[in-house]
Amino acid sequence: MDMQAMLFQFVGGLGIFLFGISLMGDGLKLTAGDSLRELLQRFTSTPFKAVLTGVVVTSLIQSSSGTTVLAVGLVSSGFMTLQQAIGVVMGANIGTTVTSFIIGINLGQYALPIIGAGSILMFFFKNPQIKHIGQVIIGFGMLFYGLELMGTGMEPLQEVQAFHDLMARLSTNPVLGVGVGTVLTMVMQSSSATIGILQQLYAQGSITLGGLLPVLFGNNIGTTITALLATVGANVAARQTAGAHVFFNVMGTIFSIILLHPFTLIITYATDSLGLAPAMQIAFAHGLFNILNVIILFWFIPQIARLMEKLMPDKQVEEEAPTHLDVQVLRNAGPTLALHQAHKALIQLALIVQEQFDLAALYYHEKDEKYVKQIHILENEINQKDIHLTDYLGLISEYELGQSDTEVLSAMINTSKYLERIGDHTTQITDNLTEAVHIEKHRIEEGKANTDGRKMQWGDSKLERMFLLAQENVAGIVHLIDLGDRSVVSDILEREAEIDALQEKLRTRYINLIRSGKSCPTDNILFIDIVASLERIGDHTRKLVTNHLNFLYHYSPQDIIEESELSVTPKVDQPAN
Repeated sequence: MDMQAMLFQFVGGLGIFLFGISLMGDGLKLTAGDSLRELLQRFTSTPFKAVLTGVVVTSLIQSSSGTTVLAVGLVSSGFMTLQQAIGVVMGANIGTTVTSFIIGINLGQYALPIIGAGSILMFFFKNPQIKHIGQVIIGFGMLFYGLELMGTGMEPLQEVQAFHDLMARLSTNPVLGVGVGTVLTMVMQSSSATIGILQQLYAQGSITLGGLLPVLFGNNIGTTITALLATVGANVAARQTAGAHVFFNVMGTIFSIILLHPFTLIITYATDSLGLAPAMQIAFAHGLFNILNVIILFWFIPQIARLMEKLMPDKQVEEEAPTHLDVQVLRNAGPTLALHQAHKALIQLALIVQEQFDLAALYYHEKDEKYVKQIHILENEINQKDIHLTDYLGLISEYELGQSDTEVLSAMINTSKYLERIGDHTTQITDNLTEAVHIEKHRIEEGKANTDGRKMQWGDSKLERMFLLAQENVAGIVHLIDLGDRSVVSDILEREAEIDALQEKLRTRYINLIRSGKSCPTDNILFIDIVASLERIGDHTRKLVTNHLNFLYHYSPQDIIEESELSVTPKVDQPAN
């Protein structure tokens, strides 16, 4: 027996098998596009739906660890509750059995033609969807080719006495079998690879069913390591999700070890009744094990969630909403979910901009300088959030994005800049108002406040109307970005047109006052600047509407949004002053 050839063939086969699963999963994700995200966000409202969603998503991406990492990312960024995530994780355990059933179909002799067919689709067609399907087919063929190589490499093990002794010990020591399955899966980072190896060994007669099942159970514990690694640097909610994943799989393994003998009898009976081949017998055992675990523990999802919250309490009391920009979600769950995070941060930024402008409007009406400090604090916060959001979107842009996500990314960058510009103009208005207040105070001290040409232009009905219209537009933009309610669009654009008209009238009025000598030039220049800033804020709300309607409505949580009767030109404005 050539040990080197055996080792090389096994390791090479394992590598091809793992690469095939990865290639097939990536191709399925690209083919499915945003539907995975929609499944996880829309169809997890009840525990049962969450379990079904976990089954479907894992069947699509061929990785229970991948689904669990997605759930961890969604919980981390606030898109999913802990109880919903636990349901998804349970479903992922069932969904991962699809791979073992696929492996149970003996297609090894057709592996190379399958790879060839996939290569034609991937390399000779320009349509992205066809290329992605070709990638799935190549991965499918590589999976079976890798299994063939592994099986051929492991055949000589039947002649090794030490291997026979280890298999015999596994048959009499279930705890050892659980440990072997756990470690093997942790090392390979793939439960499907462990299942594939067990199917090959069992088909060759190298291991008994009694020795194999504990290894199969331990495989479920080993697969939790990926989710645990995904929580490094993440928040408490993400760690609670990973902890629930570990708890669920460990408890399921304990139940199965206790009931190992009757479970073995059920598998043997099913095999005899259904005439299952050895590899399909293991797939059946894997599927039944996970389905029974879900049936038993499904009813305790709320209790498991509360246990995780007690074991890992969130001691941090935040007075403000979180920033939602977690790089771990981008790295582990991918750019599409990271864009969801960015959208939440965008909502947060819009709310701060609204708060700042509301304070500036109060400052105009009350002329109380107590608002000035808070307005400038909010301006700094807006600038910082804009920088962080832009940097985060820059990181997302480094990943491979679909056409839709690319457009959304560009639109989000523009939206952030438009909001930041509104903050800048609000600060400019505040500074102009402060200067006007100081001038008026100085004149009052000198007794010249109400003399000819020295009266400050407060209380102008047109200017008050401009403040009100701009304030309503900023509030409308927040509503549009937050809820995606496009029914506000026509009102925003109508108000913006009125702001433009008022700006022209007020500018003309202030210039005429200067020319006639009825008002101090310095005063009117300040108010001309205020009016100009309000007009620019109106312009940016129009640009935000156009920007949002074309691309960002993809991220609206509403299923049905009343369409605006107003048509908006399909273009994205570039950020301006």
